[in-house]
Amino acid sequence: MHHVSLLPRHPVPALNLPLTTEGRFVLGAAPGKTFDLLVFYRGLHCPICAKYLIELERLSEEFGQRGVQLVAISGDGEERAKQMAEKVAARGVSFAYDLSLRSARQWGLYISAGRGKTSIGIEEPELFSEPGVFLVRPDGTLYYGAVQTMPFARPQFQDLLAAVDFALAKDYPARGEHTAPV
Repeated sequence: MHHVSLLPRHPVPALNLPLTTEGRFVLGAAPGKTFDLLVFYRGLHCPICAKYLIELERLSEEFGQRGVQLVAISGDGEERAKQMAEKVAARGVSFAYDLSLRSARQWGLYISAGRGKTSIGIEEPELFSEPGVFLVRPDGTLYYGAVQTMPFARPQFQDLLAAVDFALAKDYPARGEHTAPV
């Protein structure tokens, strides 16, 4: 199966997912002033994801000051998504759930098969998507993207905050845009 890569400066795939708070997250319907930061996480079963999202929540005010909307997304159902939002004490981060594997694949995420219970005693889903972090411009085009084959060594939110500052201060364009043969 060929792995999909999204192209910077091009439109990202559509997203229309339920939120744990109520309503839906429809990508592009009410974008952040500067960016939407989409953080695809593995699910409630992943302790590293929880730690990562707690860090995002900690920095949520700083992202907010820069006009960045924060959305954490997984293939979990409502119950598990609400538990993760609780674990993170989410206020600045919205939690969207029910991401389909098909949609995950359109976003270029890697898919893993479940291997029973994780270190925190929670069963892994039969199939789930591995992490991805994307900055999407209000016009729906990709600015930054990183996908991973496993949950370790992720882009740090402190670094992304600095990247957003740089992008805004220098009006820095999205890179990785060259698609002609090399």
